[in-house]
Amino acid sequence: MTVKECYESMGSDYEGVIGRIGSEGLVKRFALKFLDDPSYLNLEKAIQEQNAEEAFRAAHTLKGVCLNLGFDRLYKVSEELTEKLRGRELDRYEALYENVQKEYNNTIDAICKLEE
Repeated sequence: MTVKECYESMGSDYEGVIGRIGSEGLVKRFALKFLDDPSYLNLEKAIQEQNAEEAFRAAHTLKGVCLNLGFDRLYKVSEELTEKLRGRELDRYEALYENVQKEYNNTIDAICKLEE
């Protein structure tokens, strides 16, 4: 799978990210590094531990990483979760967290195909 096909399968703006980062090689390198980014795992851990402060911090970090990499769908749902958690309370966040889980898995699946 090409980088462009990867971004298209994620529902992301390939041209926009190329314009921001500058080259397809850099986009690919940064996208592959995302596989090792701990933000999502930190979010999962914080949710399991019911730690609202850490959940907010992890969601906020994930949002920023996704914005920089142009992972539009994952950015959108992580932004929604970040705003829900901004008050540092785990109250009616579950549906938003499920959306993040779904888009995170879609994003990882696409990136793994890029790696092949």
